[in-house]
Amino acid sequence: MSHPVLETRELTIRFGGHAAVDGVSAAFHAGTLTAIVGPNGAGKTTYFNLMSGQLAATAGRVLLDGVDVTGLGPAARARRGMGRAFQLTNLFPNLSVLENVRLAVQARAGGGGDLLSLWSRRRDWIEIAERVLESVNLANARHTPAAALSHGDKRKLDVAIMMALEPHVLMFDEPTAGMSVDEVPVILDLIHALKAEGTRTILLVEHKMDVVRSLADRIVVLHNGRLVADGEPAEVIASPIVQEAYLGMPARTTVQDLASPALERAHG
Repeated sequence: MSHPVLETRELTIRFGGHAAVDGVSAAFHAGTLTAIVGPNGAGKTTYFNLMSGQLAATAGRVLLDGVDVTGLGPAARARRGMGRAFQLTNLFPNLSVLENVRLAVQARAGGGGDLLSLWSRRRDWIEIAERVLESVNLANARHTPAAALSHGDKRKLDVAIMMALEPHVLMFDEPTAGMSVDEVPVILDLIHALKAEGTRTILLVEHKMDVVRSLADRIVVLHNGRLVADGEPAEVIASPIVQEAYLGMPARTTVQDLASPALERAHG
């Protein structure tokens, strides 16, 4: 197997005497989508925050493309190719949808100076931003202020901003949270398309097991900050200890039982 694109080694963070993430070691490779699951309070989002630099580790290391980035902040990790979409969107609420994405395109291109001046001259940035908006079905809202979007459209815009940065590591933290049934397939189709490219390393925190089943090549299970299971989806989901203790499902539940009819309709 190729060298991992993203790796954590004994990654740990303590708040007082509590280890929210406790010695987690895992390696993630290009062309794979890994779902990180577990009960509330298991440490999933905290683990994401450690990998992307929003939190500083108490111990352990994060390696990106074989380089130790443990001491780097989120902006430096983003410049090295790590992209993150959050549970709570991080948008410029008073700027239009197009301007939000265009700023990300400009940042990726290294456009310095006043990001809000003379940008209309850079038609290339605008054209890239418009293509990204097309991919998430937000082209018709390009001139709408971000603050005026529905919750689901704000989530889509957050993903669009991440895509505009052209990362090779994509981290989705509950991308369908708060979305209506009609909105969910757009995000799932987008993640499917990104996965189909076969070149990106994709990590997904998700509570909905039908989504996990549809997307994941691998499942990592956290509980009380520790990694307790790691493997192919059918094997992990079928494990009685995972079903009962970590996913809150009865042990008799089968993999087939996890399929959501709505998801099946969305993906054939």
